[in-house]
Amino acid sequence: MNMAIERKGFHGAKLALFVGYKLAVILRDDKPNIPSPNHWDMPGGGREGCETPLECVLRETYEELNIRVDPVAVVWGNRFPYPDGDRWFFVAYVDEAVANTIRLGDEGQTWGLKSPEEYAGLPNNIVRFSDRLKMYLSGIDGDFFERPPAR
Repeated sequence: MNMAIERKGFHGAKLALFVGYKLAVILRDDKPNIPSPNHWDMPGGGREGCETPLECVLRETYEELNIRVDPVAVVWGNRFPYPDGDRWFFVAYVDEAVANTIRLGDEGQTWGLKSPEEYAGLPNNIVRFSDRLKMYLSGIDGDFFERPPAR
């Protein structure tokens, strides 16, 4: 697959970030002009410039939660096609001590740590992200093509 063609249709990315055994999630602002207002979301967002899906999600995670996730912590990724551009969903794991460094950026009402089951059970979760997390947890292979070399 030609990576340049792959990147051309890329729109945005989300990250299921496990801090220890729980997911770092963000309660979105309650504004009617944004997608999924007042819903529990995962870090991520839209592509800027020519960044790759992985670069996008790592930048967005830093902007939203003040966490610099090492690319080698990303263990899974999958592309989801949409008419206006592909969306990526990634999974990464960081040490639970990272929770002490999380600081909410300028988007969102608050953040929290939830188990995958707690997240799925929230009445205001974003169902497609819960479903994508279930795909990963079920053992379905991803198609993550940007995996950096091990250090």
